[in-house]
Amino acid sequence: MKTYTFRKAASEEKEIIWSLLQQAIERRKADGSNQWQDGYPNEAIIENDIKSGFGYVLLDQEKIIGYSAVIINNEPEYEKIIGKWITNQDFVVVHRIVIDKNYLGQGLSKIILKYIEDFALQNKINSIKVDTNFDNFAMMKVFDTMGYVYCGEVFFRGSPRRAYEKVI
Repeated sequence: MKTYTFRKAASEEKEIIWSLLQQAIERRKADGSNQWQDGYPNEAIIENDIKSGFGYVLLDQEKIIGYSAVIINNEPEYEKIIGKWITNQDFVVVHRIVIDKNYLGQGLSKIILKYIEDFALQNKINSIKVDTNFDNFAMMKVFDTMGYVYCGEVFFRGSPRRAYEKVI
């Protein structure tokens, strides 16, 4: 089995990460989705992720092939869920999972989420919370197959999103 590395992103990797996000933005558009079609995410978001220590990259050897923001206990929109979270304890938030277009279909989103589960446990946190657009069927399938539970809706920039939690 192939071995990947998952680590904090460095500021000099911002352009590579942004190019991966641009690929994902185009894929969402081609799929007919409105997710990520409103100027978010953008380069400033990625720069802030990295500066704040939230940006993480997935590497195949030395090549960056994936990205995600990994945040502990900080997502104000999650406090306004229409529905109910499973837990009210510390949690890890996952945003902006993207995979290089040349690596799609290899289960790498699941690998990123597995690394994030390990990260959570290393930080003595047993809850991961995520959200996705209602038309992002690929991501919803990933969440379902990995044991995430649908908890309700949250809103970002005026759009409803499916909210999930996994207790690990």
